[in-house]
Amino acid sequence: MNNILNVVHQNIEQALKNCYTTTLTLALTINDKGIPENFDYVSEKLMESNHNINAVQLVPNGIIKYIYPLNGNEAALNLNILTTPNLKKEALKSIAKKKMYFAGPFELKQGGLGIVGRFPVFQNNKFWGFSAVIIKLENFLKASGIKNVDDSKYYFQFSKYNIEEQKEIFYLTNKSDFSKNYYISTDIPDGDWKIYLISKNKNYLYSQIFIPGIIGIILAALFGILIYTLLKIPRELQSLVTTQATKLLNSEIKFQAIFDQAAVGIAHIDSFTGDFIEINNQYCQLLGYSQQEMKERNFQSVTHPEELEEDLMNLEKLRNGKIKDYSMEKRYFTKSGAIVWANLTVSPLFKKNKKVSTHISIVEDISLKKESEKLIKKSEIRFKSLFEDSPIPLWEEDFSEVKNYLQELNLIYESPETVAIYFKTHPDVVEKCISLVRIIDLNAMCLDLHKVKTKKELILGLSQIIDKDSIPDFTKQLIAVTQGQKQLIIDTKIKNSQGEYRDVNLRWNVIRGYEKSLGRIIISTEDITDRKYSEKIILNSQKRVESLINTIDGIVWECDSSSFTFNFISQKVENILGYTPEEWLENPTFWQDHIYSEDREWVRNYCMIKTNDNLDHDFEYRMVAKNGSIVWLRDIVNIVIENGKAVSLRGIMIDVTKTKEAEKDLNDSFNLVKEQNKRLLNFSYIVSHNLRSHTSNIASIVALIESSETEEEKEQLIELLKTVSCSLNETMLHLNEVINIRTNIGLVSELLNLEQYIITVKNVLSEQIASHEVIILTEIPKDTMINYNPAYLESVLYNIISNSIRYKHPSRKAIITIKFLIENDMKVLQISDNGIGIDLVRNADKIFGMYKTFSNNLDSKGIGLFITKNQIDAMGGNITVESEPNVGTTFKIYIQ
Repeated sequence: MNNILNVVHQNIEQALKNCYTTTLTLALTINDKGIPENFDYVSEKLMESNHNINAVQLVPNGIIKYIYPLNGNEAALNLNILTTPNLKKEALKSIAKKKMYFAGPFELKQGGLGIVGRFPVFQNNKFWGFSAVIIKLENFLKASGIKNVDDSKYYFQFSKYNIEEQKEIFYLTNKSDFSKNYYISTDIPDGDWKIYLISKNKNYLYSQIFIPGIIGIILAALFGILIYTLLKIPRELQSLVTTQATKLLNSEIKFQAIFDQAAVGIAHIDSFTGDFIEINNQYCQLLGYSQQEMKERNFQSVTHPEELEEDLMNLEKLRNGKIKDYSMEKRYFTKSGAIVWANLTVSPLFKKNKKVSTHISIVEDISLKKESEKLIKKSEIRFKSLFEDSPIPLWEEDFSEVKNYLQELNLIYESPETVAIYFKTHPDVVEKCISLVRIIDLNAMCLDLHKVKTKKELILGLSQIIDKDSIPDFTKQLIAVTQGQKQLIIDTKIKNSQGEYRDVNLRWNVIRGYEKSLGRIIISTEDITDRKYSEKIILNSQKRVESLINTIDGIVWECDSSSFTFNFISQKVENILGYTPEEWLENPTFWQDHIYSEDREWVRNYCMIKTNDNLDHDFEYRMVAKNGSIVWLRDIVNIVIENGKAVSLRGIMIDVTKTKEAEKDLNDSFNLVKEQNKRLLNFSYIVSHNLRSHTSNIASIVALIESSETEEEKEQLIELLKTVSCSLNETMLHLNEVINIRTNIGLVSELLNLEQYIITVKNVLSEQIASHEVIILTEIPKDTMINYNPAYLESVLYNIISNSIRYKHPSRKAIITIKFLIENDMKVLQISDNGIGIDLVRNADKIFGMYKTFSNNLDSKGIGLFITKNQIDAMGGNITVESEPNVGTTFKIYIQ
């Protein structure tokens, strides 16, 4: 049972690890802006590699926004798991632990019982959301191998402890009490689950193992006593020998390892002759000799003469027992003649009579240390020289007592706000700190700054120097101390001995090595009074210029002539385009990136051409404002030329959007009037031509009636007159319908189901469809909705479909195909047939004309397509035709 349960447990662990890999990979699709890239593609590949999972999700801020596959999981979209009561607790647990946690099993929003593994994603230490996998419980159990176990002997149970209900919840079908049966269990911490393997037969295990178990125990006891008796004595002897051998071997190995692999030089030396008895590699490398060469020499031959005497004296004391060991810094000569510094430690090796005959010499290379000391000494001399000769007033001060005092007050590492409030409410503490600062030294420029003759006048203490107006700036230094800062730069004021106030730039720097104690701090107090005065003049001038620029009703700008990177943009940009100057200037390509896409390429090329030719230019283009609107700008550009070459561009952008809109309205009005005039002229032509034809016929018939001689002839002519009159009436009705379409300004549009209107037209034409055996194929989604006038939509569909039936090809069965497409963001209704077609080469300009026909069909009147075109135009759409004789015709109706 343990083996079975272990296999199931391992299967589950492996499945959960695969899910962890899946969620981690999915989290890596999130870019620096927090937006997933290639989510569907990556998800598809992940699910192909892990067949146990049913879906993957990305859950920004706890809201399910991305699901793959979406089909079948739509119900889970936009679900906020951090506010949903049955999901919130386990989701928060995953965030708190900052690791993957498997929630459930629970009823999924999209249906079915499942498990959700959520991996919390953090960006810049800020919670972004979850990367998650969904596993249906059925899949989970299948992956675990539970269903492959022999169910004649055992069965499984899968549970989770519900803290709120204070009870264990079981999820598998057999939920009967198994407490009296034999069972084993294991925990799965990734989901706080527990798996039970339960024996179906209550006494099964006892009957199987009781008798063999007793026999096994008796035999094991007998064999144990026998073996123990036989092996006890030799084992004890062998153990003793092994222990001693191991100790010796370990001791030898340790010594050899220490001697050969030590990072310092070690040598065994004869204390009387100085000969090297044994020497390690590090010692040889230090002096550049081989071990054989070193054994042919003594330590006196490689020691610098200035340290040899002291070394020999110490060795003599060591031999005589006056000292136990000694250390010294000494120089050695290398094989190449170079000098190296080493730290020498000598310890004696005693014989039985306690006489020193040999010793161990340990040397550590300190050449770098000596070189550093030498450099430090030079640096200190140089520092002193720089300090004294610096053109800037420099102070060397000790803040150690100040730090200790602030530490006593428990102000160290308190928040800056808390410390500032404390100093404000305890001015006596600030005064105490001033008195604790010790001035170590100052240079000559400090005397000039404070108008004093001797250093003594200033070294007496800061209380003699700091004026009450300077206390707030000194407080900033104290706050820097509490925050552990090593550097502070502030502008402050000082008052010299003659009562004059001077502006100074104070730089407070802790010297390296004194970061903890603050025992040495260098403070520079550069006199910036003249600079401040100049800056004030410049600032006032800049403010006047800026004020003048901001009064101009346009965006004043300056940019680099080669890269078009802006280095100045006036505040007016925020009023006209919505962007702040800071937003504009922080991105080198901001201007180019925000030019309207249709204008970007030609604007860039135009500016480059004009700049290369050193020509000022004035042009108009569009930019995208911060709110997404399109703004027309007139840009007047002046080129700044130095040495015959353009170095920068300056100009002003003027908002001409209203002017452009007025131009557009004017053009639209002109085009509308032009179109109306064209239609009016066409209509007048139709009226004059068609009505004149009918009136001419009527006049001729009336003249014939007047001249007729018999009643029979008159009756025939009157019948003819009636026919002409009916034709005239029909023409008047057609003309009236066209007038109604063109003058119907207040058309009512509704949201219409396109498929339903196609069905309606098919019902109206059902008799013709049946009699001509017409096949109509529709490829339109059932929920396709369009905004259209109901009467016009029915009329358009009726006219085009009836025409397709009327002009079907005589030698083949008529097939009409209706499709719904999207072209350039416009909805398109496409109606195609395989009829006789139209010769567009001859009739392209007549297709939508009134009373224009293109066949010998007696039913053709040339009014249907004319009416259809006018109805589509009235709805703001368009209609196109593609046709080939004896092949068929395709009409495309474009819908706004």
